[in-house]
Amino acid sequence: LVGGEGNVVELEGIAGTSAARDRGAGFNAYMEESCMGVTVVARQTANFNRAEGLTVFENILQAEDVVDGVFAHNDEMILGAVEAATAAGRDGIVFVGFDAVDDAVAAVQDGTLAATVAQQPGLMGSLGVETAAAFLAGGMVEGYIPVNLALVTE
Repeated sequence: LVGGEGNVVELEGIAGTSAARDRGAGFNAYMEESCMGVTVVARQTANFNRAEGLTVFENILQAEDVVDGVFAHNDEMILGAVEAATAAGRDGIVFVGFDAVDDAVAAVQDGTLAATVAQQPGLMGSLGVETAAAFLAGGMVEGYIPVNLALVTE
């Protein structure tokens, strides 16, 4: 979304949590493999919190003259970052969050966010029930059953 080059920021969740670890690992692996012209100019925790996302991103905007995109480990932080950018008059930044909460989906629909990632909890629940039923019926089950994510862009 930033055209293969530019400066991006990663807003991290609470250090040590699986969500922060896994989302950060996925983001950074993709950046290393597929985005050679993109530089991550800042990585800071905002603890999955909207107010902290705003404050942290205000500070980053003061330190960085050019920010082309922001990825946050959850939607609360990205929505705070959007507020900071709006207040600073910094237009043209691509924002992507994670969790597909109602406010973020609305922000995608109005064009404020480029995207948010949905975890598909309904599918997780149905797979959990199916797996439990298979196990209770004496079947073998996998130790790890991933559920595909869905990118919400409209």
